[in-house]
Amino acid sequence: MNKLLIAGAALAALIGTPALAADMAVKAPPAPVAPACVWCGWYVGVNLGGSWGRVRDTADFIPTGFTPSLIATNATNPDGVIGGGQIGYNWQQGVVVFGLETDIQGSSERATASATGVTATCGVPCYVTETDKLTWFGTARARLGVASGSWMAYVTGGAAYGGISTNGTETFVGGIVPALALQNTNTTRGGWTAGGGVEGQLTGKWTWKVEYLYMSFGTWNLAFAEPAPLAPGSVTQSLRVTDNVVRGGVNWHF
Repeated sequence: MNKLLIAGAALAALIGTPALAADMAVKAPPAPVAPACVWCGWYVGVNLGGSWGRVRDTADFIPTGFTPSLIATNATNPDGVIGGGQIGYNWQQGVVVFGLETDIQGSSERATASATGVTATCGVPCYVTETDKLTWFGTARARLGVASGSWMAYVTGGAAYGGISTNGTETFVGGIVPALALQNTNTTRGGWTAGGGVEGQLTGKWTWKVEYLYMSFGTWNLAFAEPAPLAPGSVTQSLRVTDNVVRGGVNWHF
């Protein structure tokens, strides 16, 4: 009898072992650990670079009671060194990074150019000289990037604004009439910007970045009285300003 009991117990154990193993095999694996949010949060930084732009200017003379006449069409190509700082905030979902950034820049951009005036308008041969400056600018932009480990590539776009200075003189060949100051205008203009860049980790909470931006400050008109001793009337100018920026910088992430 005892032998029969022992044999039955052994058989039951053999039958139960595979069932237990099967139960163990179907247990769900542990949930994967979510990757660290490398690019999340606030950051602040500084940058340095260069910029080059284009200022297009058309000047017309409007005699009192008559139709406008072209004085000259001029264009300058300001360039110089720019530098400033930026602050922003990032959100990250997987490899996609979305952020907001604003910056403010000082600029040494300036250029001077001359254009031959229309003799029929000037009365005698003349030329117009213009000096244009972009003294400062700032942007407020969104950034959309794709992250890969310790680096990120992104596109960016938003609003731009800046301080623009324009100074023009009209000079008459032969000195028949002294050189005339057409205008000296300082204005703040708004516009838009778009570009892209790359950012990578340096060490600890520090990252580096290289970025390109295109900026357009739109077209606007100026009007002022024609200076004496020319015929009474007014001068109108139509200006359009665009700019290109390449800069590198570092950011510290909170």
